[in-house]
Amino acid sequence: MELLSGEAPKKILVRVSNWLGDVVMAIPAFRALRAAFPQAHITLHLREEHVPLLQGSPWFDELLPLRSYHAGIGALLKEGRALRQEEYDLGLCFPDSFSAAMLMRLASVKHIVGYKRGFRGPLLHRALAPPGKGADPFMIARELHELGLVLAVGCEPVGSGGGTKLELFTTSAEVVEAGRALINHDVDPARPIVAIAPGASFGPSKIWPVASFAAVGDELAAAGANICVLGAPSEKDLANQVCEAMQEPCVNLAGEISLGATKALLARARLLVCNDAGARHIAVAFGVPCVVPMGPTSLEKTNLNLERVSVLTAEDVECRPCYKRVCPIDHRCMTRITPRQVIDVSMTTLRASAES
Repeated sequence: MELLSGEAPKKILVRVSNWLGDVVMAIPAFRALRAAFPQAHITLHLREEHVPLLQGSPWFDELLPLRSYHAGIGALLKEGRALRQEEYDLGLCFPDSFSAAMLMRLASVKHIVGYKRGFRGPLLHRALAPPGKGADPFMIARELHELGLVLAVGCEPVGSGGGTKLELFTTSAEVVEAGRALINHDVDPARPIVAIAPGASFGPSKIWPVASFAAVGDELAAAGANICVLGAPSEKDLANQVCEAMQEPCVNLAGEISLGATKALLARARLLVCNDAGARHIAVAFGVPCVVPMGPTSLEKTNLNLERVSVLTAEDVECRPCYKRVCPIDHRCMTRITPRQVIDVSMTTLRASAES
């Protein structure tokens, strides 16, 4: 790509999406961007709590914590002024929000590229048409959403399978922290690790019942697995509920280890049982099989990289997918997925992974 000056961009600012899972699904775009502009200084601008997720990855030069997220217009103005001195040539606006585009304008990024949505079109130097088709053109796999932006500036997908494969990396410090946590909790190294992630930052509508997660944990523990319950600090109470509901022993690491160590622990797991949330995509990036009860959301937005993902949905639930954060009725899309269904798929997956 050439900018208005006729030169290739030397400094690129990428405003990364706000959801943890979306950050992981942007990896194909990061990979393509670096391959197209190997000499450029690439800065990823993302929520501070998500920075450890991308530590150790090779596609950028800087991970810049986003200071103005949900902090009000004053913080947005202050952060935009602070970014001006960097003199970015190119800005890629992955979120479809007005504020994300406004921040790049306030930062005086010379060429801002994003999808046209709502009233933000005038803030973009290049406003792209939505990437999908049909009634909701934004209902598209997130990997393709982000890839569409970098393709528009001259990048090409990198890697097999259309360049949409996910991958993550761990640092030595993250591996050490995860290993230390397992030792401190007397986790038997001879037994496989099964991770359970019962949370979902999207909202309670995505969360499978505590008793159901506990039933799955009990059966897998009885079959010889180490059960490690994972989650963010905000999900610690939920993780405690799962552990308290279990009869078999488990290890609750929710809120105890960092996101980086959680990433490293998932890389060691034999299986992850989780909601349709960020942990799923981290596990996929490390090739770890996942079993995912899915209710209010649609697989249409996450329908790539499913080779080792088993998605279970309830039948005859006409109101799904609704994308509501809180179910206004009886949460039937999740409660009708039984523990036995998840246990059977999990046991089959564990046996297959042990044989491979």
